[in-house]
Amino acid sequence: MDYCSLFETFLRDVPSFAPSDEAAILLDAIAQPFRIARGGVVPLDGSADVLVYVAKGATKLIANASGGREQIVAFHFRGDLVSVPVDSWHSYALCGLSESEGLVFPAEEFLKRSDIDPSFHNVLLQRSLTALHRCRDKAVGLGRKSAEERLASFLVGLAERIGTRDGPPCTLDMPMSRRDIGDSLGLTIETISRQFSSLRNAGLIETEGRSRVILFDISQLSLRAGHI
Repeated sequence: MDYCSLFETFLRDVPSFAPSDEAAILLDAIAQPFRIARGGVVPLDGSADVLVYVAKGATKLIANASGGREQIVAFHFRGDLVSVPVDSWHSYALCGLSESEGLVFPAEEFLKRSDIDPSFHNVLLQRSLTALHRCRDKAVGLGRKSAEERLASFLVGLAERIGTRDGPPCTLDMPMSRRDIGDSLGLTIETISRQFSSLRNAGLIETEGRSRVILFDISQLSLRAGHI
């Protein structure tokens, strides 16, 4: 995908975003394209907050702490606008779960341009609220939920974001590994494997290989997730 296609895709993909011609030109001027392979890292200098638009592929946002420790903060997919904070108490990296392309925007410059077009504010507010809700759900899961509830909640969330429905079943082609899922949910890979087996035995899911998961009953999975 060439740069022009990337920027046009960005303008189409982001819901409720309809910038004026003037605003689009200003935004175009600060957009930096990237293309990374699976396992690659989006080039960021870490000295300032940035917004990353994922036009193709899938990524994981990683926080790095001392002693080489890493935590997967979130997964992001095509159409997502990702806020990557400046390096401070932790450093951050956005890594490709598959071949990925997109655009990087300096957050401060993006915000400055929002002064001339309210749709900029709308986009950032909507995306910030969505990210906040997901972070709070994850905090509840890590602090209070069992391993089965965490995995069930993770699958229900993915169904909403990348699921493909063919009648009642919902198919997930998951780009992340079992280890990635465990790291994100605070569980070992062995525990993740056991919980997948438990959900299979309950007739709620089926797995095909290491990446495809078929969800047969999302409402029951939601109950298993501890949702109300």
